[in-house]
Amino acid sequence: MAGLYIHIPFCLQKCAYCDFYSIVNTKLKNEFVNALCKEIELQKDYLQKEFIQTIYFGGGTPSLLNIKDFDKIFNTIHKYFKVDKNNEITVEANPDNLSKIYIRELAQIEVNRLSVGIQSFNNEYLSVMKRKHTVQQSIDSVKMAQDQGFNNISIDLIYGLPDLTLDIWEENIDKAFDLNIQHISAYHLTIEPNTLFNIFYKKGNLNLPSETESLNQFKMLKHKTAKKGFLHYEISNFALDGFISLHNTNYWMGIKYLGLGPSAHSYNLTSRQWNIQNLRVYLDEIPKGKLPYESEKLTETEKFNDYLITSLRTMWGLNAEKIKLDYSEIYLEHFLKKSKKYVETNLIKISGNNYFFTEEGFFISDNVIQDLLYE
Repeated sequence: MAGLYIHIPFCLQKCAYCDFYSIVNTKLKNEFVNALCKEIELQKDYLQKEFIQTIYFGGGTPSLLNIKDFDKIFNTIHKYFKVDKNNEITVEANPDNLSKIYIRELAQIEVNRLSVGIQSFNNEYLSVMKRKHTVQQSIDSVKMAQDQGFNNISIDLIYGLPDLTLDIWEENIDKAFDLNIQHISAYHLTIEPNTLFNIFYKKGNLNLPSETESLNQFKMLKHKTAKKGFLHYEISNFALDGFISLHNTNYWMGIKYLGLGPSAHSYNLTSRQWNIQNLRVYLDEIPKGKLPYESEKLTETEKFNDYLITSLRTMWGLNAEKIKLDYSEIYLEHFLKKSKKYVETNLIKISGNNYFFTEEGFFISDNVIQDLLYE
């Protein structure tokens, strides 16, 4: 089994925190869809005839595509790939794009999972983040999707925002549960380069929560999701049993995937490749039969580091026996030696051959993982 990731590079406006590749111009949408379908044809052999289990439309704002665009893309996918009957097909959407008619049309084609970019249930914070929708639009979009038969709905939330208090964050989580959704992706704000928040931050105009306040927000999220029966299956992802994102889990499990569209990444177990982050170049090259990407063949060290990074992010953890079987002995020795201090300080716990982050470990996982990498 393998996955397809399709990057839709259009937005109506740039959010203050977002560093993903997109352009604020939809005039090139038709040209892009044609080029995307050509890229699907050009990349038909990348996954070596494996069945496609998951298809994920990310961005950007995939919900800016119309149903005819989706139809054309799906027809092309089926022409060149075999899609498993038990598939997961996700479309990321903004609440302000989701009308009743549009949702009904999505439900009538192959889409069976929605990921709605809500980010906050507070209009003041939506304005600070430069989101175009309102809280009411968020609530209405989820309810409309449920009315049209969608029973696998994920929402995005952000914590660690400027001036975000624990009480306001709790209200956000409670409002999410009021909607009876099946999955929550909750991300701590990261100040990324080339964003409006980064400009504000450099000027000293962002009053970010302290590390203690952020940790308390994370602990509240873990506590309240667990109380509702949600599995904390990856650092930023929580799901009811049976609703874990197959597509994202495949990334963390080292399953092959093909990325399509500008800036999309691909992985086939032996190498990685990434498309150019330039829509104009993409549109010029693809129709000529050229694939504008860079690639690298993975060394054993890079493969080990990839496994370490992805496995420790999840509730399944890192398996020491797998390291012993799949990599040279030096990597197991390295991991056991370097992880010892994190076990002793209760940032990592052990069960059998598996190593997991504790609650405190999850919160500072980036720093811990960086220290555990083999260099």
